[in-house]
Amino acid sequence: MSKPAIPRGTRDFSPEQMRRRNYIFDTIRSVFARYGFEQIETPTMENLSTLEGKYGEEGDKLMYRILNSGRVLDKIKEVGPNVKISDLTEKGLRYDLTVPFARFVVMNQNDIAFPFRRYQIQPVWRADNPQKGRYREFYQCDADVIGSDSLLNEVDLLSIIVDVFKLLNVGFKIKLNNRKILAGIAEVIGAPEKIIDITVAIDKLDKIGLDKVKEELRSKDLSDAAILKLEPIILLSGSNEQKLATLSDVLKSSEIGLKGIEETRSILSSFALLFPQADHVEVDITLARGLNYYTGAIIEVKANDPRSKFTSSICGGGRYDDLTGIFGLPNVSGVGISFGADRIYDVLEEAGGFPDFSTVSTRLLFVNFGEQEAAYCLNLARTMRNDGVFTEVYPDSAKMKKQMTYADKKKIPFVALVGSNEMTSGMISVKNMTSGEQHQVPAGELSSFIKNHNS
Repeated sequence: MSKPAIPRGTRDFSPEQMRRRNYIFDTIRSVFARYGFEQIETPTMENLSTLEGKYGEEGDKLMYRILNSGRVLDKIKEVGPNVKISDLTEKGLRYDLTVPFARFVVMNQNDIAFPFRRYQIQPVWRADNPQKGRYREFYQCDADVIGSDSLLNEVDLLSIIVDVFKLLNVGFKIKLNNRKILAGIAEVIGAPEKIIDITVAIDKLDKIGLDKVKEELRSKDLSDAAILKLEPIILLSGSNEQKLATLSDVLKSSEIGLKGIEETRSILSSFALLFPQADHVEVDITLARGLNYYTGAIIEVKANDPRSKFTSSICGGGRYDDLTGIFGLPNVSGVGISFGADRIYDVLEEAGGFPDFSTVSTRLLFVNFGEQEAAYCLNLARTMRNDGVFTEVYPDSAKMKKQMTYADKKKIPFVALVGSNEMTSGMISVKNMTSGEQHQVPAGELSSFIKNHNS
């Protein structure tokens, strides 16, 4: 018999890990709600016609496809050499939450009020190479506004990012770019038709370096002359305004490029009104995110915490004016962000940034001495739970050592021992499992005793 295992890139989560994960989810959810976002959910699987072609060539490669139900092999044999992909698979696990959201909007357009502000916290799946901070199954926490092209929506999303990471006490840096700027760059270097190839390549600058980026661009048939013009642009340095000023000069012949600069300046200006002393946002021309659907602002957040070596992306997003058009609802602009909860978890864990959750797990265990004692303890336990004290009654009248070992393993700080004497007197024997001290507490004061004493 083989040993039990789980697929690579997936994980089990212990109760302690779930408390930490829910801390992240609840923090993000609370900030989304402050800004008027409402929650939806979409199915785990979508039709491939919904998913394919929305994430670029690399995204399609990483998509999990689901084998059709029924006798698929018999169907293939029956069809023979004329077998089609649809004979094998018609559905896939969702790759992100944004494309299913766009599909949701189109299907429910008559029932929702625009602009529609939604958030969604669900798992997604990608057939990626598993490594630290990168999983095949992971949660995303998305917030999107659809039905408005106002740049105030981008400002709201940047503000949400700041609020979330300040509440989580995680150091961060927001990178900001605009797809129109990238289109303008492709235009002025004489390769407008290569916009996708250019964005996919320069998005990898931090990972593979300039030489490898140039090598990839050559492999996509970008001329040496175009690459020579591109190099100083993607290596821009200085303050945000210095970068935008230089770009204004470089892109002066590109209407779309200048439009992207104007939008970026507007976002930064409004954001500065909210956070005048903050240095959270940095214009980064290499930020491209190889997803085909971004048309305006592009946002990415990197972990930047001195307590952690983790520097990967922990949040990202952007504007996608044309996304719902592919599902039959044209001219509806949208913008959104997605928090990577699993990566945020890794940062917090390495930084020692999680709070103490001892008060949100079982605080009191009633030892079970027998049927009558257990019945008495059940009533006491109900009172404790109604008073907000997390309480258990051990279910079996097992040996004392076994019950105490259980309390130790669960790190339960207090154990109540209720025998016939305690039932008669109404005085409960309470043992502090950390200090070993034992106290006699009136039954009516048991709740306040547990709340007022640290283990």
